[in-house]
Amino acid sequence: MRFASAFAAVSLLGLSAPWMVADAQAQTSEYRVYMQDRDIGHLTIERAPGKANVDYDFKQNGRGPTIKEVVALDPEGAPVSWQISGRTTFGNTVQENFARKGGEVRWTDLAGPGSLKGKALPAYYVTQNGSPFDVAILAKALLADPDHSMAVAPAGTAMLAERDRRTIAGADGPFEAITYELSGLSTTPTYITLDAKGEMIALPSPGFIILRKGLGQEASKTLQDMSEELASARLARLQKEAAHRFDGPVRIRNVRIFDPAAKAMSEPRDVVFSGNRISEIVAAGSAATPGETEIDGAGGSLIPGLYEMHAHLGPEDALMNVLAGVTSVRDMGNDNAVLDQLVKRIESGEIAGPRVTRSGFIEGVSDFSSATGRLAHSEQEAIDHIRWYAARGYWQAKLYNSMKPEWAPAVVKEAHRLGLRVAGHIPAFSDADAMIAAGFDEITHVNQLMLGWVLQPGEDTRTLFRFKAMQRFPELDLQSAKVTKTLDAMAARGVTHEPTIAIHELGLTALDGQPNPGALDYFDHMPPAEQRQLKQALFGAENPAERARYVAAYAKIIATLTEMNKRGIMLIPGTDTGGAFTLHRELELFTKLGMSNADVLARDTLEMARYMGQEQSLGSVERGKLADFLLVSGDPVKDFKAIKAISMVVKDGTVYFPDEVYAKIGIKPFAKPLKVTPAK
Repeated sequence: MRFASAFAAVSLLGLSAPWMVADAQAQTSEYRVYMQDRDIGHLTIERAPGKANVDYDFKQNGRGPTIKEVVALDPEGAPVSWQISGRTTFGNTVQENFARKGGEVRWTDLAGPGSLKGKALPAYYVTQNGSPFDVAILAKALLADPDHSMAVAPAGTAMLAERDRRTIAGADGPFEAITYELSGLSTTPTYITLDAKGEMIALPSPGFIILRKGLGQEASKTLQDMSEELASARLARLQKEAAHRFDGPVRIRNVRIFDPAAKAMSEPRDVVFSGNRISEIVAAGSAATPGETEIDGAGGSLIPGLYEMHAHLGPEDALMNVLAGVTSVRDMGNDNAVLDQLVKRIESGEIAGPRVTRSGFIEGVSDFSSATGRLAHSEQEAIDHIRWYAARGYWQAKLYNSMKPEWAPAVVKEAHRLGLRVAGHIPAFSDADAMIAAGFDEITHVNQLMLGWVLQPGEDTRTLFRFKAMQRFPELDLQSAKVTKTLDAMAARGVTHEPTIAIHELGLTALDGQPNPGALDYFDHMPPAEQRQLKQALFGAENPAERARYVAAYAKIIATLTEMNKRGIMLIPGTDTGGAFTLHRELELFTKLGMSNADVLARDTLEMARYMGQEQSLGSVERGKLADFLLVSGDPVKDFKAIKAISMVVKDGTVYFPDEVYAKIGIKPFAKPLKVTPAK
């Protein structure tokens, strides 16, 4: 249920690229879409003088965008009109348009209508849900601009900077490929590779690439690896500027500490850490020793580092999570090699990132298979994958939609023999009861749990139907025999559940043209491009009646989770949407399930540390434990929204003041600066 991290930058930024070729005859440019070396779709651009037709479609894990575009271009190659139709990754209907006429540009997208008037109007438009066609023409235009910079509609200034130049092999021999960083449109830049004529070769990112047809696997891997290096280099620059590593002890004065065991705030204290360990917790105002750096906590609340229990971690996610106080994540499935490299960079201190606990992703082979992790063609191959993950220190296995349900008992048995837990989706054509009987330790996503109560035999959950079928939830009787049977079994066997509530709230209740409900508290802090993306629905609804059924389904989800919490079934906080700000919303939604603010804070700190077997070093602010915590000015035990205004994060003894980084990527401050007194 996630936006695959590899294509989220393309999908969520809404980037596209129109370019102009002055040839007299029509030309067709073809690109293939690859994820982890699997061909999952296409980008086809038919160009003729003054116009372009675009067909963009890829599917990963049974979902992906289906987009068609008709673009009219002026003699310089800038768009005059743009018509975009199709579906977003999760099925929302797209009817987007742009027009430039006289002294005005107008557009309509899922965020709503907009216009600009005046003499110096932007010539280029960045789509919300278009193909990567707009990025390509914009990049070519920026190359021709002396400053490599120009204003774009709806908002922002696009900037282009060369980052890499190399020779790659093509069908007609080697040729030069130049990769540029396109920035200014979002908090995160996009990398685009052009040839010597300025035409797009690729949009590369780690584990995902849109690549000119005819270029082979070697070129694909080269460009993806290069994009990972570029992204890491940018994040390394931010880390160098933002990571404060003080010589000697650091004394944080006048803070109240949240104690997750007592579920209460302490009286004012001073907290001292030295290196990466907490060395003292003493009365506020205690005398400092020579050589200490002092930070005035100003009576704020010191909270143990948070856990994001459903990550698919990428480099940008790593940074944003730390800035949001998330110092530990459980990765639920990734490109294993890419994640290994990312973890090395985090652990070396090269880039910012949380502690990572890895899940081994195992998927069966079908037309709807996820490209993440390792594919199994047979029960024995799935067992072999379990052994591969166990030998490499993975914490658990995650089983997925296309794995045959009859394999589960043997696969789970082998995982348990080797000390791995098992979590996951419910395989297609099965239900939660069968997976509980097979030995699942945890069920992932609340819709995966509940679908077994509403599906008919033969209905396929490997497609978007697993979201559409939630419209049946409102009719569920939570006291019925089928519901009671499942929940009784979970309680009796100690099966836990990670519901990912926030993504269900987004999918079921968000409306086009309105800020998403989970983003209301940070919407105004975000740059215009992010605000635009936060004003569209995730799941499409064909009419108001269907949306009403989705909203009612969300209410039934909350009721179900409330009942589960009442029965003592452990609910685990995770987002599947990148964590960071969304984790804050996830935790806030946990307070709607019969849990107090203090219960929720304890759940996502010490209780998750215990769940992961990490409580000896993490989960609470205690002498001798690792220095992982965050500081907020308010008291989240009284008002949970206080968790969102973070003035400082300490991860493994490295200090971050989040607003220092936010200022560099266009996010408005959330908290006042703290007073720091250097060591004497």
